[in-house]
Amino acid sequence: MAKRASTPDTEPKGVLSGTLEIPLVALRETVIFPEMIVPLQVGREKSVAALNAATEAGGPIALVTQRRPEQEEIGDLSELYEIGTVAKIAQVVQLQDGTVRAIVQGQSRIRVLGFIQSSPYLKVRVEILEEAASTGVEVAALVRSVQSQMEQYVANGAPVPPEAAVAARNITEPGLLADMVAYSPDMTTEQRQELLETLDIEQRLRLVSNFLARQTEILELKGKIQSEVKSEMDKTQREYILREQLKAIQRELGEDDPQQAEINELREKVEASGMPEDVRARAIKEIDRMSRIPSASPEVGVIRTYVDWLVGLPWNVSTNDRLNIKEAALILDQDHYGLEKIKERILEYLAVRSLADKIRSPILLFVGPPGVGKTSLGKSIAKAMGRKFVRMSLGGIHDEAEIRGHRRTYIGALPGRIVQNIKTAGTNNPVFMLDEVDKIGMDFRGDPSSALLEVLDPEQNFSFQDNYLEVPFDLSKVLFIATANLLDPIPAPLRDRMEMVQLPGYTQTEKVEIARRFLVPKQMENHGLKAKHVEITDEVLTTLVQAYTHEAGVRNLEREIANIMRKVARAVAEGRKRKIIVGVKKLDDYLGPTRWEYGELEAEDQTGSATGLVVTEVGGDVVAVEVIKMEGKEDFILTGQLGDVMRESARAALSWIRANAADLGIERQVFERNTLHIHVPAGAIPKDGPSAGVTMATAMVSALTGIPVRKDVAMTGEITLRGRVLPIGGLKSKILAAHLAGAGMVILPKKNEKDLRDIPDEIRKHVKLVLADNMDQVLEAALRRTPRPLKAQTEPVGDPSGGRGPKGGVSRVRQAPFPPADQPPVVV
Repeated sequence: MAKRASTPDTEPKGVLSGTLEIPLVALRETVIFPEMIVPLQVGREKSVAALNAATEAGGPIALVTQRRPEQEEIGDLSELYEIGTVAKIAQVVQLQDGTVRAIVQGQSRIRVLGFIQSSPYLKVRVEILEEAASTGVEVAALVRSVQSQMEQYVANGAPVPPEAAVAARNITEPGLLADMVAYSPDMTTEQRQELLETLDIEQRLRLVSNFLARQTEILELKGKIQSEVKSEMDKTQREYILREQLKAIQRELGEDDPQQAEINELREKVEASGMPEDVRARAIKEIDRMSRIPSASPEVGVIRTYVDWLVGLPWNVSTNDRLNIKEAALILDQDHYGLEKIKERILEYLAVRSLADKIRSPILLFVGPPGVGKTSLGKSIAKAMGRKFVRMSLGGIHDEAEIRGHRRTYIGALPGRIVQNIKTAGTNNPVFMLDEVDKIGMDFRGDPSSALLEVLDPEQNFSFQDNYLEVPFDLSKVLFIATANLLDPIPAPLRDRMEMVQLPGYTQTEKVEIARRFLVPKQMENHGLKAKHVEITDEVLTTLVQAYTHEAGVRNLEREIANIMRKVARAVAEGRKRKIIVGVKKLDDYLGPTRWEYGELEAEDQTGSATGLVVTEVGGDVVAVEVIKMEGKEDFILTGQLGDVMRESARAALSWIRANAADLGIERQVFERNTLHIHVPAGAIPKDGPSAGVTMATAMVSALTGIPVRKDVAMTGEITLRGRVLPIGGLKSKILAAHLAGAGMVILPKKNEKDLRDIPDEIRKHVKLVLADNMDQVLEAALRRTPRPLKAQTEPVGDPSGGRGPKGGVSRVRQAPFPPADQPPVVV
């Protein structure tokens, strides 16, 4: 604490009053009070100059605290506090490093009125402030209270010299007593400045009294805590000494066996593991049981393994999240192209995590075809967040114990793979990927998907209990990410616990960009090639996407690029010096003939054939529906391994056609004399679902009327008996497949219009999207207006038997009319 001026030679020679024009030194995190002697270390150029000027003039100097300690230069009055202290310079010593050490004595409080000069030092005009009167019974009571509080403050271990209480007891002037307390190290700069600005002495004493009361309470609580800790330490120390004495006695008796050493080692590991108290008690109990069992017993090994698992888990080990949103976004963009929704969701979690310390980790489900980057995206998320990454494949798992572990009653029992992977990660908050969650099996050994319900439920997983450990482990900090190719096989309760994010696949432009940014450099590195060895043009990448691969992801595309790199690597290894530029013309030499035709669904308009859109495990795809009319008594024949739902859709479509035959220009006798054969290639692949309803209806109408279906049209939608077109799922995957197959128009249900916002602009530019609410609108968009002459129907005129009467009836050609529509289809 600062010293109080008490000797005659340090007293000011006169009482200052009125206004003064004096040099000023701006103080950093220091507040000077009147009547206090304080040493100062001055280093800034203007401050040194101001101190020297005041010393040469033999006058006082203004000492005012600046508002921002880090600020180097003072250029404006607002950068200083308004109230400061005028001080007398008692001693000045110039140091070798250019700084000045001075001893100053505060004289009076001042208010800074304005700057007079700012160079070479600050000079200001100040007003001497007079303190209010300090008489009265209440002030006297406050003085005694502060003196008593000061003694108690020092007695409780305050960071001040012991003689501070004696000095406070000897001070009778109230203002000086309050100012003396301000030099306690526990008081902040803001609190000291508030005290300096308080001119009313009674109010100043109240501020000091409140401060001392709070600090005394803190010190008493600190002493209580230290006493409890010391008592606990004494107990622990006593146990340690007793154990050491017991060890020494055992050594003297020759009883220091390996089992005891092993038990002691386990105890030390348990104490150092940081596990919760209930888990620690369980581990100690097992160790105590182990100490009572003969070392030759098999149970010793079981207990040792169990305790080792408890000790090895990261009970309180966590990695710090990277909460810099821009840096995390940059890492995600470096590793993956596109996938904006998933990146946005992860960045939103990090943003909330940066604002709220306690937040439950989201449980995400990535659904998409193979090769779109679901697994690699999990690694990228872990990298962006600064967390460890672990992966667990669930494909083919049938046993619940794989998730929850086996009970210790079984020989060779171990924890489940959830706990095993947490131990492998070494932290309790890794990014945990559950791969292929849609391929979990179920048999007599249990249902693993049901075991995952607790793991993936934020309301339960904070106390997940493995069958082997039999103690709760907190999984709430783990960021679980599940992946699946299809959503339907996942049980509804499990699906309800996860936040689904669709990854339908990539457009052609995205695939080319991914290949150029990631796949080509990766395969060049894998094959030991450099930029001077090979170059693959964008035209080649486009051809690879269109003619050599047919997929939603980029896995086969990477495989074809690797095939090219192997042939280039062979040429380089054989001594080729010139750079190999892979062009479109060389692809036949490297990869053989093209495997897919891109650009048109059909070579020409087809009668009785329509192109539908489907979703499979590998993404969207196009499928042809073929219909022929032939003589026969059956309604229709279905082939192509069609499921029950698809068969019902075909029957619903035929019923609608028969009910609206007159409007469609189809004679009733056509259904009585002919059979429709509906076939959906390829016959070896099972097919099912209602979304092919409009496709089968269009193909049947085309076959019955002779009106061809446009060659560039693909369609999807469920049909009802009234001809309504119902919405379907997997819209983006289907439209992507139509685009990659070369479709110029896609007809889809009008009720799916809300899903079109996910369709990239690139596809909208090349594919006309037609929204249909009923079959009339579908037929208007899909069929050509003029039927082929060979498919024209004849209708006898004047023959009441409908063509079965005597000869001589006059026949005329009847063109099948274009199906009427109450409202035209909507084109978007």
